[in-house]
Amino acid sequence: MAATRMEERVLCAFGLMPSPLPRFESCQSVPYGGVMLLLPFLIECGLFSYQDHYAERQGYYPFNSMILTMSFFNLLRITAVEQGKLYNPGELGKLIGYDRIPEAKKLRGMIHELTDEKRCSDWGKALSMKWISEEESELYYIDGHVQVYHGYLAELGKKHVSRQKLCLPGMMEFWVNSSDGLPFFFITAPVNEKMLEMLENEIIPHLLEIHVVSERQQELMDNNPDYPIFTIVFDREGYSPAYFDKLCKEKRIAVLTYRKNVKDAWDENVFEEVSVEVRVGETTMDLHEEEIIIDGCSMREVRRLTDSGHQTSIITTNRVLSMALIACYMFGRWIQENFFRYLRQEYALDKIIQYAIDEIDSTHMVVNREYSNIESKIKSLREKVTRLNNRLYKLQEQDSHKKKQDKTVTVNTQKKQKSTKDKKKQKKQDAEEMTGKWFKKELELTEKKDLIEQEINRLIEKRKTLHYKIPVCEMPENARYTKLDQESKYFQNILKMICFRAETALANLLAPHYSRAEDEIRALVKAITHLSIDLIPDEEKKLLNIKLYPLANLRSQKALAKIIDDVNDTMTVFPGTNLVMKFQITTL
Repeated sequence: MAATRMEERVLCAFGLMPSPLPRFESCQSVPYGGVMLLLPFLIECGLFSYQDHYAERQGYYPFNSMILTMSFFNLLRITAVEQGKLYNPGELGKLIGYDRIPEAKKLRGMIHELTDEKRCSDWGKALSMKWISEEESELYYIDGHVQVYHGYLAELGKKHVSRQKLCLPGMMEFWVNSSDGLPFFFITAPVNEKMLEMLENEIIPHLLEIHVVSERQQELMDNNPDYPIFTIVFDREGYSPAYFDKLCKEKRIAVLTYRKNVKDAWDENVFEEVSVEVRVGETTMDLHEEEIIIDGCSMREVRRLTDSGHQTSIITTNRVLSMALIACYMFGRWIQENFFRYLRQEYALDKIIQYAIDEIDSTHMVVNREYSNIESKIKSLREKVTRLNNRLYKLQEQDSHKKKQDKTVTVNTQKKQKSTKDKKKQKKQDAEEMTGKWFKKELELTEKKDLIEQEINRLIEKRKTLHYKIPVCEMPENARYTKLDQESKYFQNILKMICFRAETALANLLAPHYSRAEDEIRALVKAITHLSIDLIPDEEKKLLNIKLYPLANLRSQKALAKIIDDVNDTMTVFPGTNLVMKFQITTL
């Protein structure tokens, strides 16, 4: 379907010519052509920097065509390679300079060729350094995201998925984002590693390797020994005051997080109203700061007093941030949660691009599943003992209350009763009370509790014979952990990071010209990608004229018109050609 460059295809199939370059012809009403408006932003974000790490393939389609096709798929919300079959391949092919886009099977094969070289980590590292250097980042948000797995090939550990309130099999990805929510990189935890363990062994070493200190920051560090190399922000999962103190003293890295186990309350009179700049504008918060010692470590504590009287506690080892900025950065951590939510919904973040599994290093230490099962049983049995103790206590309280009540009734009744028959009846009731239902219930519950406590002691003894962590090779073969193919997931995530950054850059350019930008700007970008276009190449002037069809309403059209000149000023050349892309709107 739509294959018109047949001669070139045949020659490439027999290896008689190199991959042909993109070629454009005049055409009208090309659907989804608006996605080309994001190409200058994709290139600026490093889309084609993969060429520094991979050799070009031989064949009709070079890697450029595959990279461009997959990026356009992401921006058009085509979440799977097979889903591309539902779109006209010839029309999409015009957007990449070929007669049609690669067929789904071919596209998967090209992805497999690229990922077989195992260089995605190098590409990702280079991109991270580029982005950090350009943005002069000094603050990093760190949070985990569970990639839930519903297949049967891999044997994965279970993780708690907070958005579903369930424990499901999957792999944990720890993402590092900028203060604006833009992604820098991610690190995958093979099994069930916690954030603190990943911070110490993976994330901090990687950040120290790729972090670029700007001249301005270096000058500040030289003049102020308290000025950190950078600050990391995360939630309570990574809480460890001793580790925070170690990072500050040994590596000059500051930490910003919530405090755990806050039991005291500060006097509400000490809080003062402070103006805090947040993403949606300026707001006021009731804040107060004190110097505290936790586990022998000195750090700053900032608390926010809410309208309900609750005090939210934040601790940090950063000595140079103002109290307002500490609150701004900590409460602004939700921008990373919004990033996860947006990528799940719009970019299918958890989608698997290749259904393959990898073996985990046999020496990798994992939590012993048998140990965990025993731990879980002990916890469950202890909860049962607690419930039985509560029932016994209530029973004893009711028994005591009833005896007092019955004694009073008996005394009053005895005064009134004079017949021998009534006295005998009363004695019989008293005897039944002594050996009645209260005593039997207590006896049953006590026996049941003793049996459960015996089982708990037996499980505790058995647990002492087991190791909490064991190597993967010592796990039962039928339950031994594996992991999903990491190279293809890494490649997929890199493309999605680049596309998200490009989309954000266009949204930021449009925002000053668009009302309700905070709520609707990304919807506008999405609408632009679905516009039809006219393609008019001009070989003499070396121009690729792209005429965008109008949007649905006038305010969107005006916003787009005001940024067209800014995009054209970039003088972006379409990859593989000498044609400079020039955008215009058909109604202007």
